[in-house]
Amino acid sequence: MRMKTILLLSSGLALAATFSLVACHSGSSASEANAAAVPTAKVAEAAIGTIQHALSLAGQFQPYQVVDVHPKVTGFMVKINVDIGDRVHQGQVLAVLEVPELNAQLQGTQFSMQQAKDDLLRAQHEIKQAEALHAALHADYQRLLDTSKVEPGLIAQQELDDAQGKDLASEARVDAAQAAEAAAQQHVQVAQSDNQRVQALQNYTDVLAPIDGVITWRYADTGALIQSGTNSNSQDIPIVRLAESGLLRLRMPVPESDVQYVHLGDSIQVRVDAINRAFTGKVVRFTRQVNFETRTMETEVDVENKDLSITPGMYANASLPLARAVNVVTVPVEALLLHGQQDVVYALDSSNRVHVRNVQVGLRGPKLAEIKSGLQAGDRVVAGGQEKYAEGEEVNPLLITEPTTDMARENGGVIDMTAEQNENSGESR
Repeated sequence: MRMKTILLLSSGLALAATFSLVACHSGSSASEANAAAVPTAKVAEAAIGTIQHALSLAGQFQPYQVVDVHPKVTGFMVKINVDIGDRVHQGQVLAVLEVPELNAQLQGTQFSMQQAKDDLLRAQHEIKQAEALHAALHADYQRLLDTSKVEPGLIAQQELDDAQGKDLASEARVDAAQAAEAAAQQHVQVAQSDNQRVQALQNYTDVLAPIDGVITWRYADTGALIQSGTNSNSQDIPIVRLAESGLLRLRMPVPESDVQYVHLGDSIQVRVDAINRAFTGKVVRFTRQVNFETRTMETEVDVENKDLSITPGMYANASLPLARAVNVVTVPVEALLLHGQQDVVYALDSSNRVHVRNVQVGLRGPKLAEIKSGLQAGDRVVAGGQEKYAEGEEVNPLLITEPTTDMARENGGVIDMTAEQNENSGESR
């Protein structure tokens, strides 16, 4: 009897344990089913960021100015002091010419100037002589006139008239001498001007550098007859060509669609692959005119090149900033959908439920888009696969991290030095 009771008790405990296990398994299955019913969604937070657009351009360095150096006078070159590649400074003597006729002309003007000075000196002496004679004759006439007034009839009228005539004639001679002195003074000035003109021409036999720069070409040798470059329409060959290379112009063709973004003083990033150099420049000038054939506008950046490390003609890749949005609310471009004409996002509330929101989109980049209204920083949005979710549906958010800075580059034409080098090396093989 006791054994039977023990068997019944054991059977009851086993049955209770079985029911307990079945109940636990049923509860776990229900939880898993509920979790499986809530879909997972990739979610990103709206953040404060920066979106920029930049235009990549290929530019070419040009000398700041190029001068063909002509002499002012025609002559034979007796000496040239420079050659290709020489660096010269303003006022430096580049070449020396010989003009024998100028020496004779200069000597002639010196003689003429000395003669004019002698004539002036003679005229000045004649003035003094005429003034002295006039003073004596005037004193004689005045004395006779005073005596005739004191004792009428003592001095004959004819004698008085002769004295007065001599006085007036001497006064006229003084005026004539003064006029001659003025004319002699003018002759001196004319002679001096002529001498200065010929002396200036004589000085032009030393051909000077008009600017600091580098000799890029030499056209004449010692002994050559060099024609003067007094006429801008003349086709006379210069002595040398001088380029100002200490300051360069980087010229870039900006496409018509991006002309609106070009402003004086804009910063621009420049990279010169040929010398492995990068720097920041500023837009200093542009033509304000679009080329009819290329539909581009020439834009220039001045580049200091005091060490001449950049050679004119080299290419550079430049990055010109276009549109820019700084410290704005941004979301991944995958978070945006277009419903009709309206941009929308699928935003999550605090309960992780989806709500469709209308947003106003500003500047777009490859990864980020600016949100002008409809979202605030910190709001969560579904980033991709929005068609899987319905309004008010609960989701399981899977937060993804996106950058806060985005750069969109437009290619206006760049020079890939690496590709060219690889191509050349391939040809050599």
